[in-house]
Amino acid sequence: MSDHPTSPSSFPSNPSGAAKNSLLKLDARTKKRNASEARFKAYGVGAIALGLFFLVALLTSIIGNGTPAFKQTFITIPIELTESKLDKSGVRDIDVMKKVTTFGYKPLVQSALVASLQEHGIENPFKKAADLGKLLSSSAPAQVRDVVLANPELIGQTIEFRLLAGSRVDGYFKGRVDRDALARDKNLDAEHLDIADAMVTAGLIDTKFNADFIFGADASESRPEQAGIGVSMVGSLFMMIVVLCLALPIGVAASIYLEEFAPQNKWTDLIEVNISNLAAVPSIVFGILGLAVFIQFAHLPQSAPLVGGLVLTLMTLPTIIISTRASLKAVPPSIRDAALGIGASKMQSVFHHVLPLAMPGILTGTIIGLAQALGETAPLLLIGMVGFIASNMPDGIASGFLDPNSAMPAQIYEWAKRADPAYYERAWGGIIILLGFLMTMNIIAVILRRRFERRW
Repeated sequence: MSDHPTSPSSFPSNPSGAAKNSLLKLDARTKKRNASEARFKAYGVGAIALGLFFLVALLTSIIGNGTPAFKQTFITIPIELTESKLDKSGVRDIDVMKKVTTFGYKPLVQSALVASLQEHGIENPFKKAADLGKLLSSSAPAQVRDVVLANPELIGQTIEFRLLAGSRVDGYFKGRVDRDALARDKNLDAEHLDIADAMVTAGLIDTKFNADFIFGADASESRPEQAGIGVSMVGSLFMMIVVLCLALPIGVAASIYLEEFAPQNKWTDLIEVNISNLAAVPSIVFGILGLAVFIQFAHLPQSAPLVGGLVLTLMTLPTIIISTRASLKAVPPSIRDAALGIGASKMQSVFHHVLPLAMPGILTGTIIGLAQALGETAPLLLIGMVGFIASNMPDGIASGFLDPNSAMPAQIYEWAKRADPAYYERAWGGIIILLGFLMTMNIIAVILRRRFERRW
């Protein structure tokens, strides 16, 4: 019999069963598979929503707790710069005027505060000017002294100064301190707050943007209202310069050799395994290594950004090498073969063709490695960068690398462990600045990737 398709033997024996399994009708197995897929999508959406919720909660907490650090309460009072107190010689010799310490300026500031209250009709229940002076920061006399030494011609005049309020007064206007808390505070009481409220009405107290927090230096534990993160930012900048100048060329050169030139043998395999293992080593181990090698053995200056940069370079190198090798490996072999086929040497093939195509990934990996190093704290603790209070900006480039300084994450850690709530507030503010730096570096990484990206 013929096997032609029209042969009766080629049709189903039960024509009525043709509609039994229709493609238009979902069977039980298909329904179960579709339900499983819908559940998986719901799990994915739920995971994303949960992650976004925690991210928003974290950012809200950081911004809510850190924003007050960018504002500061100031007290504006006129101070009579009495010549008999500040320059008895009358010759305006700076060396002679420097002999008058802040203890000589303190009575002038306190007396000026008392006189200002009397002038505005504000009741003063304190018999001693020193008790009223608790409204001011302990740095107020130093502020006045710095202005006088910078402008000796002001002596003999009455000058209006905007002085820092004490941390308790500042916390009161920011909602950090209430009257109930002052019942257990020996430095301030409710009467001080009554005077502060009256001074606000009289225009003597205001809360404004605090630029000194961004550009200033750290302060002692008794003067949290004067503390700033600017000097620590400069310390982090010098450390990042060291990391960039060392980690980028060394990491890229090592990656090119391992990926393009090194023979595949047990030694290169051992090196690759160790690089991968170093990328997972805790950062505090690099801090111990830096302490032993750079400070105890090489006798480099302790707490210097140069040492911090060297330690962070060791920590960043594995990350840069791994990302650079991945970028080189992503370049198609056909590009190498084409370059070699037209007579280019191995080095010309790598540097003229492979490396430019891998540059976006290399730059991205480098910036991400730098961002990781910028936020590290543990290695800096072991080389002493956390315990030093830098009072001034570096005098020059050499001073920036070699003089003791701190770094942003170490400064944040230092503030967070201090007892005064004002320092806790500044720790949150420092986190905002640090996140701003990290976001900027990641945005630069994205821009560079798109700028140098090439298609093949």
